[in-house]
Amino acid sequence: MKYLFSLLTALLLFSCSTQKNTSRYSTIEYEAGACFGSCPIFKITINPDRTAILEAEHFNFSKEFSKAEFSKPREGTFKGTIKEDDYKKLTALLDGLAVQNLNEKYGERNITDLPTSYLRVNFTDGKSKNIEDYGKKGTEKLVEVYQFFEDLRHNQQWTKVK
Repeated sequence: MKYLFSLLTALLLFSCSTQKNTSRYSTIEYEAGACFGSCPIFKITINPDRTAILEAEHFNFSKEFSKAEFSKPREGTFKGTIKEDDYKKLTALLDGLAVQNLNEKYGERNITDLPTSYLRVNFTDGKSKNIEDYGKKGTEKLVEVYQFFEDLRHNQQWTKVK
């Protein structure tokens, strides 16, 4: 009986330690559009296994603004794996947003030189939410998510694939 109890305890501990941290998000995508200036133009797509693709168009890695940047080829496609702590922070930010309850569109188009952001969240239950935000000022928590994505371009390890 003692051996059986020890075996069951070991199995229970082993099964608890090997369970994967499952995300309720099947893909998380953020896209930053152009403005009449040097706004970064890029798209990041993140999978639940933390693998990610960064599609960098313009103004993502240059330090100074130049109109000549537009005549250069796109900066490239990069792949990487989002650090575990950063992925947890991102999912916590999204959970705190209550994404499903947000508006689909934010922003006033009275000003014509602001960038548009797109947040697309696909859930593991098959539902999805798409948010378009002209001017990137939808809600305070959305702005925090946008900044988090902006920072991911610089605080992760990216490898150029194209």
